Amino acid sequence: MIRACLLWLLLATPLFAAPLTRDDIAGMIVAPYALGEAVNDKGVWVLLNSGGGEAGFVFETGELAPLPGFSGQPINILVMLDREGRFIDTRLLAQNEPIFVSGLGEAPLRDFLTQYQGHSISETLVVGTPYGGGGAGSDLTYLAGVTKATASVRIAHESILAATLAVAREKMQGVSAGPPPRPDPDHDEAITWESALADGLVRHLRVSNAELDAAFAGSIWADDDPEAQADPDAAYLDLYAIDLGPPALARAVLAPETLAEIARFAARAPDDELILLIEAGRHGIVSEEFVRNTAPDRVAATQDGLPLALRDADILPRLHPDLPEALQDATAMVLRLDRRLGFDPSRDWALEAQALRLHGMFQPEPGSRHFSLAMGLPERFFLRPEAPVQRPPWLEAAINRQADLWLLAGALVILFAALARQSWLAGLRQFTPIRLGILAIVTGFIGFWGQGQLSIVTPLAVIRGLVQGGGLEVLLYDPFSLILWAAAILGFVLWGRGFFCGWLCPFGALQEFAHHLGRALRLPEWEPPQSLGRALLWTGPVALVALVLVAFAAPEHAETVAEIEPFKTAITMQFDRPWPYVLWAGGWLAVSMVWFKGFCRSICPLGALMRLGGLLRLRRWIPRRVECGSPCQLCRVRCRYGAIQKQGAIRYSECFQCLDCVTIHDDPAQCVPLILKARKAERKAA
Repeated sequence: MIRACLLWLLLATPLFAAPLTRDDIAGMIVAPYALGEAVNDKGVWVLLNSGGGEAGFVFETGELAPLPGFSGQPINILVMLDREGRFIDTRLLAQNEPIFVSGLGEAPLRDFLTQYQGHSISETLVVGTPYGGGGAGSDLTYLAGVTKATASVRIAHESILAATLAVAREKMQGVSAGPPPRPDPDHDEAITWESALADGLVRHLRVSNAELDAAFAGSIWADDDPEAQADPDAAYLDLYAIDLGPPALARAVLAPETLAEIARFAARAPDDELILLIEAGRHGIVSEEFVRNTAPDRVAATQDGLPLALRDADILPRLHPDLPEALQDATAMVLRLDRRLGFDPSRDWALEAQALRLHGMFQPEPGSRHFSLAMGLPERFFLRPEAPVQRPPWLEAAINRQADLWLLAGALVILFAALARQSWLAGLRQFTPIRLGILAIVTGFIGFWGQGQLSIVTPLAVIRGLVQGGGLEVLLYDPFSLILWAAAILGFVLWGRGFFCGWLCPFGALQEFAHHLGRALRLPEWEPPQSLGRALLWTGPVALVALVLVAFAAPEHAETVAEIEPFKTAITMQFDRPWPYVLWAGGWLAVSMVWFKGFCRSICPLGALMRLGGLLRLRRWIPRRVECGSPCQLCRVRCRYGAIQKQGAIRYSECFQCLDCVTIHDDPAQCVPLILKARKAERKAA
């Protein structure tokens, strides 16, 4: 029963908060607004003005747009939107992004969200800063990102856009978006460039210089384009636009090598619709300061009157050789639109090209005109799902990290196989370099790269969640850590706590490297007296009990008290934290240079919990002889963990499975009983 409970409690990942109640949301609404009635079961509420009239809507992004972040969970944001589509407020509700949880803190993310206030959903909002003069006169509205957290901020931004546009389409314009259609990979038909133009599958927009001058006529920019006045009939804009989603259309306009690149892109980003633009005029699609893989600054897209988030797909297209020769040397660019943000390629939408002119020599004043190109393809090219197919966040997290998960699983299989043959492993001549190599992989891949440092916070969160009625499905939100927890529990059954503490803990590995560095620097070694060493073993259980009490009695302080573990500072944030945290983590590594793995052998609360997990051990793996302990004491003297009793028995609750004693036990040149036996045999033979 005890073992089953331990197994149940140790499978752990952070809990995901439930949707807010009406009272919770009402407490966040400030005058002159008030919360009205619920609009639907997806967390959309009516926002009332001071007179009781409808002023807009309030909603959570986590319900409407559960785009998974790096933790596998959505970033949940409360959005207040007025009837004209302007943001009244955007407020962070919940997030589990590692960079904001234990690194930069939430303050930079909260500051980022304040930028939406006053902006409208009719603006083309992008995260980033314009390069050079690329922002001058552009229709893009730039929101400053957060250094070191660009990807997480972009996830938050796309969550806001997706949820807000869904509400705007359905509640403000009466357009029910529904699940977006996807190109039908099995639909095929013979299409040529000429037939595609004739059937409207390729859309064409031509604007002459004369038409451009006419658009600016009567303004201060009327005479600011001498090239247009010199050749009125020439093309300022000669734009062709093709949706590359349908395979038949892509084959008609792209060279084979670009088709292969498009296929690879679609495999990586199946929710993106790719649009090919070919521009044979002098407009050029983007400005000279444009940077690849960002939003184009001279082209925009709209559907239902709302902006679409265009981005460069970072593909350099080569056109099909059958296309007209005049287009072969034209500017070609592939843009992408995310169908998860509400884009429907089978309905009417529009591309808008911006014509920009500058008036004046010093600090010129920009002026622009827009030319629209109607887009949209027939339904026959698409498959429209009958119901939304939403992958659960845990599955999305597993898919996003599948390469890491396969590598981790393979490494664990190799490690289990090696430790299953401990005598063989410990008997290798290069055992110490092999062990240090494994610990280097644990530190680099599992720790720094995979962020798989297990923490006492995880089981505490699960215990608290179970007591409060949480479900166990949340255990799957962080598959990388979940695999490590499963491996640690299997290690309990086979070898006790030593499998994790001795081989899989990144901070433990750092301490071991620090001790080797201390030997290289010829620092003195310190080992506490036996009585003090035994007393220090109790500091870990005391810390564990204290953490449990704080988690239930004062949960608002649990995260602070959990900083007794230096794991976040050393592994998750790689020491990029305020100096008190760095001093605590770095201090323990410095201590390990003279006292072998001092943190592990004293105050570590996770180590204390692992001792309980060691109760699951089914057998004694470390070989012993009758002479071990009486008269031979070599293994006990050499054991740096103090895990061997005077009688020769192993204290598995303190054993880290370093295998040093196994090396001695099987080495005829070190093991005293084997040496004495060999000498006796020699004398008998003589």
